[in-house]
Amino acid sequence: MNKTVQNGLQQFLEQAVRDGRERGVQAAVYLHGELIASAWAGTAGAKTGRPVTESTLFPVFSSTKGIAGTIVHRLAERGLLRYDQTIASLWPEFACNGKEHITLRQALTHTSGLPSMPPVGIEGLTDWDTACRAIAQLTPEWEPGSRMEYHAITYSWLAGEPAVRAAGKSFPQLLREEIAAPLGVEDEMFVGLPASEDSRVAVLEEPALENCDLAPYASPSIPLWILPLHRWMNTPEGRRSCVPASSGIMSARALARHYAALLPDGAEGVTLLPPERVREALCPLEIPGGSSSPRVLGYALGVPHSAVRPDVFGAGGYGGSFGFADLRHGLAVAFTKNLYSPAGIESELPQLLGGLLGIEL
Repeated sequence: MNKTVQNGLQQFLEQAVRDGRERGVQAAVYLHGELIASAWAGTAGAKTGRPVTESTLFPVFSSTKGIAGTIVHRLAERGLLRYDQTIASLWPEFACNGKEHITLRQALTHTSGLPSMPPVGIEGLTDWDTACRAIAQLTPEWEPGSRMEYHAITYSWLAGEPAVRAAGKSFPQLLREEIAAPLGVEDEMFVGLPASEDSRVAVLEEPALENCDLAPYASPSIPLWILPLHRWMNTPEGRRSCVPASSGIMSARALARHYAALLPDGAEGVTLLPPERVREALCPLEIPGGSSSPRVLGYALGVPHSAVRPDVFGAGGYGGSFGFADLRHGLAVAFTKNLYSPAGIESELPQLLGGLLGIEL
């Protein structure tokens, strides 16, 4: 451990809890392949008072997207997938309503034209086959590839079902075999949480959305029937669901280890992708008309809550969680939390770590 970073990070988290800005938090930092800081503070739930530990699990919402992207890249590295092959070549039922030529690249870069959720309701959302059947019947809302719009939930199956079909394995099995087992975090990273792990999960809070009209917060991509999101992930149904864009539950240490393993130094010697594959995944996306997009193949460019940078990539989630890797500095960072409010510290954490490490983030 780096004592300066460890102590500074720990004090920062503890102060945020004392000030009431956070309830329970974790943060982990890898530098050049080694875990240099792992800090946590607060409680996993206001009612229980159960203290957060290093292995407490937090729902991380869209921070899961980067992990799903890495699974696709792992399969592509073995020749099981190609970025420019059509989704329909793997998923024949998808070849209808103008989706015949949508590619996996377009799914990973949020340019497929399919951001809106079909009206499957919570029961359909939490059943993989039901959700896939509904996605397969959608019609693109624009010419695929012509513009980018965030596919908040539909990314789950647009990226996930091709991977499932190519590998012949369920998505939870792919997560275990491609990410969690190689990294030694099988008990700290889930998409589809076993009931046996429920007691380890932090309870989410979002005071602003309690007892209020949720309609203004709804959109075609995040419909009213799933709101409020924090409440959904406090239920057994939400935690058991396999929604690779949204339902990941993990520790900050596991999330940071995933990003460290995408850097040349790996995570304590373990690498998930060769540097050439990472560079290909990070090629800037050019949108017709000359504009560029912060979305690359499965990741977003830049430190969450700050400017886009081409040498930094990762994913942030609803409520404030995030994970990212910094190629220039050999750095990987992750943050998890359970109190969702405008007063949270997620936007301040990268600057703090940059100061402690003497680098610019």
